[in-house]
Amino acid sequence: MVVEHAELTVQAGREAEFREVFGRAREVLAGAEGFRWAELLRCVERPGTFLLLVGWESVEAHTAGFRASERFGRWRALVGPFFVAPPAVEHYRESVPRRGADGPVPR
Repeated sequence: MVVEHAELTVQAGREAEFREVFGRAREVLAGAEGFRWAELLRCVERPGTFLLLVGWESVEAHTAGFRASERFGRWRALVGPFFVAPPAVEHYRESVPRRGADGPVPR
């Protein structure tokens, strides 16, 4: 599994609207082949910046599968109008298992 790390910068004053629309966009994303999970985090220091983390079966499931599908067009039509600039996207693999204060974090 890989994690897509996408930094999204949203137009000032539209953050609440973006979060609302993201709920619908997540449904589009969740139907993609190879999708595992998605999480949206908001930056404390820069409230117009969001971090989208998406678990995919592989990099190809995201880049060749989702991005080449009609779902990507639907996703982008929902969230794209909020972006100040194109998202900065990278992919990560786990290198050390997650651990919490009480031991391994369940998946």
